[in-house]
Amino acid sequence: MSEVNQELTPEVAQAAEVKAQPKVFYSEIVENGLWKQNPGLVQLLGLCPTLAMTISLVNGFSLGVMTAIVMAASNASVAPIRQWVPSEIRIPVFILIVAALVTMIDLSMHAYLQGLHSVLGIFIPLIVTNCIVLARVEAFAAKNPVLPSALDGFMMGFGLALVLATLGGIREIVGKGTLFSGIDLVFGPSAKSMILTVIPDYHGFLLAILPPGAFIGLAALIATRNWMAQRKAARDAALPVSTPLATL
Repeated sequence: MSEVNQELTPEVAQAAEVKAQPKVFYSEIVENGLWKQNPGLVQLLGLCPTLAMTISLVNGFSLGVMTAIVMAASNASVAPIRQWVPSEIRIPVFILIVAALVTMIDLSMHAYLQGLHSVLGIFIPLIVTNCIVLARVEAFAAKNPVLPSALDGFMMGFGLALVLATLGGIREIVGKGTLFSGIDLVFGPSAKSMILTVIPDYHGFLLAILPPGAFIGLAALIATRNWMAQRKAARDAALPVSTPLATL
């Protein structure tokens, strides 16, 4: 009785892995990034830029958008090569990919958005070491196809960007009484007319734009998110459970 030996090529291994993987629900990826597993409010990753660069809405959202772009691109870059990267060296390879993408964004901002680049400063290169970037590459992109991986990276990054923008907006209003200050660094001097004075004749509240204000604001956002999640869970638990009718 003869045995047939088949060589397990990368293509065959990838096809077998795809068949073994559960179905990916894109709506679940979006919900996880924005709410259930939000990096800033649930996983509490990337707190360094969250606390340091959220003194205004523009600063926070700009850094968040750049992080989202890096996460989407890094996930999309890692997913196609996950079969050929040995597990022993996967972390250095992932870091090299993320570093290359961050360098491209850093040089592009230095060329076209010099004002914003000077404000964000060292926090642009520090995206390379952001925990959430490597966490999603390792936990999701290294195990899933390209399209879901890219969406996961973008939605996780966009969820973080919304947290940075919200926290930055709150601190800017309470600390300086304005909103959208610094938007001219993104859209040019003509955009200064978009800056809003929310509280006229306001002398500012220094605590809000200092690091303690960032901790207090983030704690308030986390508490609000947890309260909303608990209310939703209570409403869902109160709904009557529908039982199927018995068939005659």
